Amino acid sequence: MATIDRQATTLALAHALSAAERGLAVIPLSRTKLPALRSPHRDVPASLPCRGECGRPGHGVHDASTDPARIRELFDAAPWATGYGIACGLPPHHLIGIDLDTKSGTDSSAALRELALRHLFTIPPTVVVLTPSGGRHLWLSGPPGVAVPNSAGRLAPGIDVRGAGGYLVGPGSRTGHGVYAVAPGTAHLAPAACPPALLRLLLPPPRPRQPASPAAGGQHGQGLVQFVLAAHRGQRNTRLFWAACRAYENGIGPALVDSLVAAALDRGLTEREARATIASAARMTGRRP
Repeated sequence: MATIDRQATTLALAHALSAAERGLAVIPLSRTKLPALRSPHRDVPASLPCRGECGRPGHGVHDASTDPARIRELFDAAPWATGYGIACGLPPHHLIGIDLDTKSGTDSSAALRELALRHLFTIPPTVVVLTPSGGRHLWLSGPPGVAVPNSAGRLAPGIDVRGAGGYLVGPGSRTGHGVYAVAPGTAHLAPAACPPALLRLLLPPPRPRQPASPAAGGQHGQGLVQFVLAAHRGQRNTRLFWAACRAYENGIGPALVDSLVAAALDRGLTEREARATIASAARMTGRRP
């Protein structure tokens, strides 16, 4: 039976409701930083994956909500909660969390500075949350329709990334190691736009593919079109955005637009969605769509 700290739960709920007012979808967390509500399907052998379609709470980040009434319901069902998680990748902020850890033998802040120097980007002023272990969470905003994957150490040792399907421990949460707090001078800020060069590092690289047919832009253009054609549901916008960025960076963007749109239509996107994503890639790379 989880220990109930009513004061900590009340404070966590208050912070969660405040975050929801800023458009951040939240869930209750336990002292272990895990979702406070267990899956309602845990005792059902070989149950089909459920992301909350059953209507019951206990689906982790899929329970996340900005509705005050729903948030109170979740906390009422988890009176042992002492913190809250903020779902990443959801509108309006499309939050991306850069977790600078303090694992032994790594200097994650130095690693991020080195990446910034090597790839010519700077982290703009943004929300920074201080963790009880001495780490930092940087909050950034991603473009709509682009799903940044979660990763641990892929960007650099000691740097974890929280993207679509992940969550960040919200400031004001109390865990077994202490309290998460907003860094001084950043509480009034909104999550800053993720620098384009950093966003490209956060997205998965394309898998090498043998081009099947000629396309605008030569062999490289063929590969980008095939990359979009290989997208599964849930990857379509992300792959299209990545391919369009590469096309504009290599000077073949305008020539490849129609081929990329056709590939996106083949994968189920509408023409409007496809052209909006390509235009976003053009802007992110400093080109005119």
